[in-house]
Amino acid sequence: QVRLMESGGGLVQTGGSLRLSCAVSSSIFSVTAGGWYRQAPGKQRESVANITSGGDTDYADSVKGRFTITRDNAQNATYLQMNSLRPEDTAVYSCAAGGPMCVADDVVYWGQGTQVTVSS
Repeated sequence: QVRLMESGGGLVQTGGSLRLSCAVSSSIFSVTAGGWYRQAPGKQRESVANITSGGDTDYADSVKGRFTITRDNAQNATYLQMNSLRPEDTAVYSCAAGGPMCVADDVVYWGQGTQVTVSS
C-alpha cells in the first residue's frame, strides 16, 4: 500500500513562510504526478499546486508567485514552499499523487494532511 506522509505545517504570522514536505512510501511516485490540495473550514477542497513526473508545474491563481512546488524523484518526495503567507491560506494541506497532472479526478493516493495556520 502506498502511503503519503506530510510534515512542516504549523502556525506562522502573515507574511511568513513555511515549507511542507511529503514523503511517499513507493517509487511509483517517480512516474506519476504529485500535488498539494487544501481545505479550509466550511470550504471545499481545492488544488493548490501540481507537478508532473517530468517537473512541469501548475498553480492556483491565488498562490501564483508565492508558492513553489518541487519534487525529488530519487527521494520519492514532493515539497511546497509557501512564502508571503496570508490568513486566507489557513487550511489543512494534503499531499496527493496520481495521474499525469494530479487533478482531483486522477488522484489515487492521499496523505492525512497537515494544518497550516496564518495569523493576522
